[in-house]
Amino acid sequence: MYSAVLAAALTGLTIVNAQAPGAPVPVPGVTGQLGDATIVDDNLAGVTYTAFLPNSTTSDLRGFVAGTSNANGTGVNFAISVSGFPDPSLGPFMYHIHDQPVPANGNCTATLAHLDPYVRGEKPPCDPTHPETCQSGDLSGKHGNVTGDPFNTAFLDLYLSTHQGPASFFGNRSIVFHTSNATRLTCANFTLTSGNSTSSNGTSSSGNGTVVGSTPPAPFMGGAATAFVSAGAIVAGLVAFLL
Repeated sequence: MYSAVLAAALTGLTIVNAQAPGAPVPVPGVTGQLGDATIVDDNLAGVTYTAFLPNSTTSDLRGFVAGTSNANGTGVNFAISVSGFPDPSLGPFMYHIHDQPVPANGNCTATLAHLDPYVRGEKPPCDPTHPETCQSGDLSGKHGNVTGDPFNTAFLDLYLSTHQGPASFFGNRSIVFHTSNATRLTCANFTLTSGNSTSSNGTSSSGNGTVVGSTPPAPFMGGAATAFVSAGAIVAGLVAFLL
């Protein structure tokens, strides 16, 4: 069943970027404090990390986000199939790889900010015509916001790694879906579902959904640590950062 859904996502390619009405206009050429993102060209072939959205009582979103290393080692092919979005007036809906994994209690705020190894920050918004200047984890900024329900899309991202060790590695991180005002709808951890990945320190993983010897990344303090929707209300007291 997973293979069929993955195939549907790949064939249902939808890459359309929709900025929220009144949102700041992307500024071409904005780079991080550490420069532009570099293309990843040493990914191990046949490695897939998948984040399956949880069966949550606080969100109707269901589906998966899968990233598979490109056959030539350059970049990651993503396939996304998600349904159950709330009222369209809360969109456009966005999705990002966040710096930290989801803890056992499911608190999406604990995932902290977007994956941003080049310290770009979230403002001004990503310019998809210059993806190297965007945050590495800003998938919807680079490849398009959610455009329908169900949402099926596929794309190649050149700036993420399936190889443990580099800061661009996403296999021990999480995916978060947001409303247009940055409210977090749901989140899920990536786990290895195919292939083998070996870190720079020799620890390895096998494609059975278990990461062996992998530890959560050191937290990057910054970016969008915004509120999470729970039972239709935003939990008060959470630290909010602008997307």
